[in-house]
Amino acid sequence: MSEDIGIDLGTTTVIAYVKGKGIVLREPTVVSIDKNTKEAISYGREAERMIGRNPCNIDVVRPLKDGVISNFTVTIKMLKHYLKKAIGKKLLAPRVMICVPSQVTEVEKRSVVDAAIQAGAKKVYLIEEPVAAAIGAGIDISKPSGNLVVDIGGGTTDIAVISIGGSVVSTSIKIGGNKFDEEIIKYIKKKYKVLIGEKTAEEIKTTIGSAYPMDDDKEMNVRGRNLNSGLPSEITINDKEILNIILPEALKIIEAVKSTIEKAPPELMEDVSRKGIYMTGGGSLIYGIDRLLQESIGINVMIAQDAESSVAIGTGKALENIKILDAKARK
Repeated sequence: MSEDIGIDLGTTTVIAYVKGKGIVLREPTVVSIDKNTKEAISYGREAERMIGRNPCNIDVVRPLKDGVISNFTVTIKMLKHYLKKAIGKKLLAPRVMICVPSQVTEVEKRSVVDAAIQAGAKKVYLIEEPVAAAIGAGIDISKPSGNLVVDIGGGTTDIAVISIGGSVVSTSIKIGGNKFDEEIIKYIKKKYKVLIGEKTAEEIKTTIGSAYPMDDDKEMNVRGRNLNSGLPSEITINDKEILNIILPEALKIIEAVKSTIEKAPPELMEDVSRKGIYMTGGGSLIYGIDRLLQESIGINVMIAQDAESSVAIGTGKALENIKILDAKARK
């Protein structure tokens, strides 16, 4: 018996949804590779723990960048491993629905399909991330009514006005959680002459990061390597510093939302003005980013109940309602 499985193939995290079971897998999009044999050593959390700690004979690879495949061979290995982990040993290969950013090229779409087929899928469907996010957030997109979704992922932010099962207008920009982390690393390196890693930057972002001024002051002690002495060093940073790092990038997302709205039919924007804007993705959980969007656009903003999993849930549920999807989403 085969399984239907939806996959949020994210730049940072892979989340799998199996029909009738819900979310069955949530792993970092990381693979460790033996440089000599080219074989995979570990995947997900186990591989992620090697970042910054790997010996010279092991590469730690993130096979996706900005929402698209950057290392085809490693992506196949990773998908094959995660498919097996998600559904176990089945007699028949699964039907797979995979989300992609809304502005990917046909070549990039083909790459995703080919990777999934080679990883063991029987049939592969593609769905745009904001459409999947809308379904996962519980929005009925089958009706002729406008819905505006802003999905802030690890590598990209996807924005779309959705109606009758597909996106009418969409925008995808290469700004997401990873970009916030990169800017934090750059700032600390430049101001404090201290080098920190990706995990530390992410911890700073989730602990004291914001896109809107916090009500209470927050500080955090951070350890890294002093670039002058080469020795471990500890510094103290505060929420206002991180706000000044995240805000410029968040404002670029706001501008992309405005641009999408300007291109949308007025009838659909009337619906959006009445119903509000839906935010999904891990980036939507950054403190105050919803408030910043609401004040900038003048439309009520709501964060999905399970923002981080909305795309994966919607991707899986879309398999149950394949007929309502825009034919362009099928490959």
